Amino acid sequence: MTPAKHPLLQAQAALTFSHMGFFVRDPERMALFYQKVLGFNITDRGLLGTVPLIFLSRDPSEHHQIILAGGKPEGLSFNAINQISFRVQNLGVLRAVKALADQDSGTSDMVSVTHGNAISIYFRDPEGNRIEAFVDTPWYCEQPLREMIDLSQDDDAIFAQAEKIASTRPKFQLRSIWQADMARQMGYSS
Repeated sequence: MTPAKHPLLQAQAALTFSHMGFFVRDPERMALFYQKVLGFNITDRGLLGTVPLIFLSRDPSEHHQIILAGGKPEGLSFNAINQISFRVQNLGVLRAVKALADQDSGTSDMVSVTHGNAISIYFRDPEGNRIEAFVDTPWYCEQPLREMIDLSQDDDAIFAQAEKIASTRPKFQLRSIWQADMARQMGYSS
């Protein structure tokens, strides 16, 4: 049986990521942040028992991509969410997201980096959840890799710096070659 025809791989291939939900202390403030900074729209809201839920989406074909659930206890010393990541189309959009985040008083810990395979900004929302917005680069390099990058440079200079950093890694290659190899390893192609 070839990997692509294996029932388990077929079931796994049928899975696509849809949405995530997380607990928050102030659902209304958090909904406002996700609307203003990241362009989400509230698609529904209501109570599930005593838990307030706010459903948000940026995609009209998805009822919700994020669910904000009230009830996060005060004073937690650990945040279970490592990060919530959003792909953007280009560096101009990345800079615009950064500007919107910088304008919100609830945003903290802004940093601009390259991972070689992406150029990213990271920041925290008003309740400390880490958000990443990123632009893919045309390269693959093994991870983790995180180097500071200056988004005030022009696009060509930023991509040149990202490529220079990525190219120092032993497995550096074009993303398209890496993706074709992953498709073979995952059983999507032979």
